[in-house]
Amino acid sequence: MLKVGVIGCGAIAQRRHLPEYSKRSDVEIVAVCDFNLERAKEVAQTFGAKFAFQTHQELLACEEIEAVSVCAPNFLHASITLDAIHAGKHVLCEKPMATSLEEAKSMVDAASEKGVKLMIGHSQRFMPVHLKAKEILDEGKLGKVLSFQTTFGHSGPENWSVDGSKSWFFNQDEAFAGVLGDLGVHKADLIRWLLNDEVSEVSAMYGTLHKNTNVDDHAVITIKTHKGAIGTLTASWTYYPNENNSTIIYCEKGTLKIGTDDKFGLIVEHLNKHRELYEMDKMQTNEAGGQTDSGIIDHFVEGILSGQGHSITGIDGYKALEIVLAGIHAANEKKNISLIATI
Repeated sequence: MLKVGVIGCGAIAQRRHLPEYSKRSDVEIVAVCDFNLERAKEVAQTFGAKFAFQTHQELLACEEIEAVSVCAPNFLHASITLDAIHAGKHVLCEKPMATSLEEAKSMVDAASEKGVKLMIGHSQRFMPVHLKAKEILDEGKLGKVLSFQTTFGHSGPENWSVDGSKSWFFNQDEAFAGVLGDLGVHKADLIRWLLNDEVSEVSAMYGTLHKNTNVDDHAVITIKTHKGAIGTLTASWTYYPNENNSTIIYCEKGTLKIGTDDKFGLIVEHLNKHRELYEMDKMQTNEAGGQTDSGIIDHFVEGILSGQGHSITGIDGYKALEIVLAGIHAANEKKNISLIATI
């Protein structure tokens, strides 16, 4: 039995972490916390947690807790994670793992030094369509990846966050970045994982097209990989009314399309015009019910209980964050940015 605590009781905790922990017979939710104590108490009652606290320090003081989910605003991810690591807890930290590479590296180093596990919540990897796409690409039958386009857009956090338009997502001091920190970082992780390749160079443009906020609501990053593929990553909070979570990968011997068809989640088009159509589970979305069964909590729990660890490590979180930060820098400086391995 793994005893867990959840830090932050916003939408991601209520719609993903806590429901998925609750479904497991080998997990006990010991405590939750939120700066809004009344919210914490309501969430504790809903999900059967024994304790509701206002601060993460109180939660971490519970010796019986072995692992925590960090679901706080972005600017608190690093400090809370470091406190949890130093308290000897395993950590599942929501993305982006930090607001700077220095913070991210300190988290990775601390987990290594303390001998605890640090996993980052990049849930795109666990979608059935992405797992199947990864399998096909790894088989090599489509040949070398030449180019790609990956997109993640919806109508914005005001339609999903428990705080609506007043959400911390729209406050730069708390979010540090807008849609790039929310959706772009997911796709940064996804593309390097799918392609089994690292990003070597980026250029970018971003802006605030429609939201009343001081953070970006639309961004496009152009990416070149070490193996030579060139593609684009688009993230947006201005896709009204429908969500777009799609990826197209163009290879020497065919094209792989993910999330481009309402019926077939994955389509492979070969040079001889033959098409493979995969009717799979629909893409995980921000709609009601779309945040459950993500695979994230199962992987986190099983990685701890088995002792085998996790496939999405702090280093993966670091590299996804690095791409986003390089994109922001490239856009601000209006120049290409080369990424140099620092971890």
